[in-house]
Amino acid sequence: MRFFHASRRFSAVDAARLARAAWLARPARAARPARPARPARPARATQAILLSLAASAAFAADDAAIEKRVDELLAGMTLEQKVGQMVQGEIRHVTPADVRRYGLGSVLNGGGSFPGENKQAPIAEWVALADAYHAASLDASKGSAGIPILWGTDAVHGHNNVRGATLFPHNIGLGAANDPELIRRIGRATALEVIATGIGWIFAPTVAVAKDDRWGRTYESYSDRPPIVAAYSESIVRAMHAGDSGQAVLATVKHFVGDGATHAGKDQGDARLPEARLLKIHGAGYRTALAAGAQSVMASFNSWNGEKAHGSRRLLTEVLKEQWGFDGFIIGDWNGHGQVPGCANNSCAAAYNAGMDMLMAPEDWRGLLNNTVRQVRAGAISEARVDDAVRRILRVKLRAGLFDAPAPGERARAVGAEVIGSAKHRALAREAVRASLVLLKNDGAVLPLNPAGRILVAGDGAVNIGKQSGGWTLTWQGTGNSNDDFPGATSIYAGIRQAAASAGGTAELSPDGSFSKRPDAAVVVFGEEPYAEGQGDLEQLDYEGAGIAILRKLKGAGIPTVAVFLSGRPMWVNPELNAADAFVAAWLPGSEGAGIADVLIADKDGKPRFDFTGRLSFDWPAAAVNPEQPDAPVADILFKYGYGLDYKQSKQLGDALSEASGAAPAPADGGIPLMAGAAKPPFAMYVGDAGNWSVPIGGSGGQTSHGELKVASVDRELQEDSRQLTWSGKGKRESQFYLQSSQPMDLSGVGPDAAVSMILRVGQRPQGAVKQRLDCGYPCRGEFDMTRIFKALPLGQWFRVSLPLECFADSGANLKKVHAPLVLSAQKPFQLTLNQAEITPAPPPASVVGCK
Repeated sequence: MRFFHASRRFSAVDAARLARAAWLARPARAARPARPARPARPARATQAILLSLAASAAFAADDAAIEKRVDELLAGMTLEQKVGQMVQGEIRHVTPADVRRYGLGSVLNGGGSFPGENKQAPIAEWVALADAYHAASLDASKGSAGIPILWGTDAVHGHNNVRGATLFPHNIGLGAANDPELIRRIGRATALEVIATGIGWIFAPTVAVAKDDRWGRTYESYSDRPPIVAAYSESIVRAMHAGDSGQAVLATVKHFVGDGATHAGKDQGDARLPEARLLKIHGAGYRTALAAGAQSVMASFNSWNGEKAHGSRRLLTEVLKEQWGFDGFIIGDWNGHGQVPGCANNSCAAAYNAGMDMLMAPEDWRGLLNNTVRQVRAGAISEARVDDAVRRILRVKLRAGLFDAPAPGERARAVGAEVIGSAKHRALAREAVRASLVLLKNDGAVLPLNPAGRILVAGDGAVNIGKQSGGWTLTWQGTGNSNDDFPGATSIYAGIRQAAASAGGTAELSPDGSFSKRPDAAVVVFGEEPYAEGQGDLEQLDYEGAGIAILRKLKGAGIPTVAVFLSGRPMWVNPELNAADAFVAAWLPGSEGAGIADVLIADKDGKPRFDFTGRLSFDWPAAAVNPEQPDAPVADILFKYGYGLDYKQSKQLGDALSEASGAAPAPADGGIPLMAGAAKPPFAMYVGDAGNWSVPIGGSGGQTSHGELKVASVDRELQEDSRQLTWSGKGKRESQFYLQSSQPMDLSGVGPDAAVSMILRVGQRPQGAVKQRLDCGYPCRGEFDMTRIFKALPLGQWFRVSLPLECFADSGANLKKVHAPLVLSAQKPFQLTLNQAEITPAPPPASVVGCK
């Protein structure tokens, strides 16, 4: 790929002239410090300024020649070939032969998708697949127009789908660093690692301004206000586009627009605010990205005042393209067009008519392509709209030099596979970890710790690289990973151990905080489990995970204790703040956990090796929610934006913070969610058979040890919001799927009519018995035969099926100590898809009720 940058010093008159003549090219300038977003201007002034910015974001030396070449290509393309450029499929569902036949303009690999569906796929397999797609796209013998394909990937904190890649802190941590130059270097490193796998298009940066920390994508936001977001957007786009034909990738600014403004922080929800405020706050990152040369913008799942962004002509065409002068292309998000009223995943004229240029239809790309062709021929989509969309796509491909660029494999070999997870990149990530840490409390100057002493390291995050890396890490949800999946990475404990050993001290690992010999100090690492997108949405911000018991035990023993909190957002943690002498917001640091030890552990002389430089880029809450204004949960602030201590400050926080969270009481109906696509804490998802009864299931699915039960993530209404369970029956062994909590639960008080309720769809009727159980610690269990119910349900339709808890109690279950409230087991072929499961006070209306 070839990218060029132009100076931003142009007037509106210059813009009009340059749009008709040669584009000026100049190397990228160093990113400037964060600055406040400019206030909204009158429409005419805004249009003139942004036309100037668009004109200066030049990608090729002769734009007139590019437009001529686009005209020639369009003139020689059939309608089918044009529509092929407007449709994007996912690599699990698109083969090179499909590209050759249908002429798709692009493919993507979603989170948790790999060549051959092999999570351990070596770099050579990524490159080979990229070459195969590329060669197929150029082969015009089967129907393709011979236009080079683009492959897009969600490299959102490094090349996070690839085993062994460098994983940088998630955006919220980078925002705390407030360093556009650091972001520029991270952008370059990420681009090189992506190129080394043969891919040339990155779905980043995310420029959301997250206004409600309950949102499950808060950690993808740099800040809750525009200045840092705007500065970073410019830096990362310039960094990804920088370099010669072998060292540049296409950036994508996402998600347009208002994803961080949704009501109650609901993912894919509704942003309810006036247009001027929407564009001033949530459009800030797009304005600087356009100035930096952004050529691809991804539309958002969310609605704006009730209208889905994928179907908003006002936002996509009138604002982004016409007022802001954007002449690149708009790409959809994962089946986002299917949420537009009147549309489906395989059909959406309304989205194209609103201004979408390329729709992401991971599984249904073929149906979308065929339906779109029919809609154009029927007049539902004009040929002019098709030509405009394809012109934009071809323009970007020509500006990027795709038509004369080397094959992906050549680019990859020029960069070298050794760049992936290289020592240089890991050192950069470690630096980013240090810069992201925010010291909230350091009473008694407990930090830095003496490396020559005895340090106890506790907590479930101490040796869990997957947990410290968060979502979008190998799998979409970041779950189902082990430390073996991160070659070259360093856990937080390993970093502390190394720092202590270098000064003659020791670090002892004890996850539960127990010890035989009294330590001089303790570090407790705890926090949120990995999640992504809507799976991480919260109703309230009070942290309810592990950590507090360990902190209180150590504090009670008089041991100086440091809390290291891993989270994707600020949370209400007053009890944990009270129970710790020092408290560090470490966010989601990624693969280089040793960066934490760099700041926490002193040198041999007892002096800091590195100081705390991170400052909050979000307000930190003093309550779990604001009951008066549920859409503004940070109205009660404990630490304001910009707060952060360092080793020169001696401010004492004390341990008398209120431990009344202000959280709403549990619902009066006593309902308990078990899963909604992913398991709901404190539950986790497992499968098992006689080979291993406890195989955890991550974001991309999994299978039993003998492979007779497979679990896959599928879509019902939202991306991967359901789990498809397929029993093959090949070995005639019992296999089971279940949801289990780490501690037993008392379900006896939920209600006399309480039930386990599921929303499910039968895909293949059972050929043998199917049992549903409730387990209360082996051999305690209650069981009911569900075969008759599952055989009677019509295939392919969604139903709610409820089974009263009384049924399980009658067959032997102790409802006072339930470990696994939902277990499904079978031996013979059977398939069902599970969308939701919960404990309800009574079977909901319209349920299919078993047992009675």
